Amino acid sequence: MSVMLRPMARADVPAVAELEIAVFGQEAWSADMLAGELAGRPAGRYYLVAEDDGMIAGYAGLLAVGGGQADVLTLAVAGDRWGEGIGAALLDGLLAEAGRRGCTEIFLEVRTDNDRAQRLYRRHGFARVGLRKGYYQPSGADALVMRRPLGPARDAGPQQAASEAPARQAMT
Repeated sequence: MSVMLRPMARADVPAVAELEIAVFGQEAWSADMLAGELAGRPAGRYYLVAEDDGMIAGYAGLLAVGGGQADVLTLAVAGDRWGEGIGAALLDGLLAEAGRRGCTEIFLEVRTDNDRAQRLYRRHGFARVGLRKGYYQPSGADALVMRRPLGPARDAGPQQAASEAPARQAMT
């Protein structure tokens, strides 16, 4: 069995919505929100899933209209799959896509109490640039704002295997 990254399809929305609830609880995006994001409303969205033997083990989303700034919108890996490199592979896929779109920097928000995700992002060159008080709702949890400069487009593509790095962003 090997985990493969591929673009998210409309048919993936129910499984991704279940993963959202399992990972984010009350702060999960609804299936309707996910479907809207996948439909590109607003434009510039890019979503990947990590699939293993027909099951969704993780997913991630990016906003990158082209050039300038990109934003990691979400990144989630099933809790029983943490530590397998799925989160790192998904993040690499988003970074590569942002590079292909000509972006020069990428931002994200991560809960201040999510040390695992923060370690993943730091390993990928992100640094703290700010704090957003009460960002996550309904919990009111604070978010660190992190930034990473981007270089030239990389060759990583959406069909890469996800077997080499650590874990997930229960993680946005």
